[in-house]
Amino acid sequence: MPRYEYRCRTCGDTFELSRPMAESAAPATCPAGHGDTVKLLSTVAVGGVAQSAGSPAGQGGGGGCCGGGCCG
Repeated sequence: MPRYEYRCRTCGDTFELSRPMAESAAPATCPAGHGDTVKLLSTVAVGGVAQSAGSPAGQGGGGGCCGGGCCG
C-alpha cells in the first residue's frame, strides 16, 4: 500500500499515512488531532541508465523506440 506524506498547517508536524491510491486525496488528520493538513508532493526515484549527450541513439546508449533496433 502506498505511503503519503502530509503536513499539518496548525502545528507544522509532518507525518505519513499508508492508504489506498483511491484515498490519497481524502482529508487526513494529524497525530495531534488537527484537521487542517495538506498532502506533500513526493519525489520518485526511477532507476535506469542515462544516455550521454554525445552518444547517438542506437549505439550502446539505449534510446530509440526499442533500444535503437527498430528505428530506420
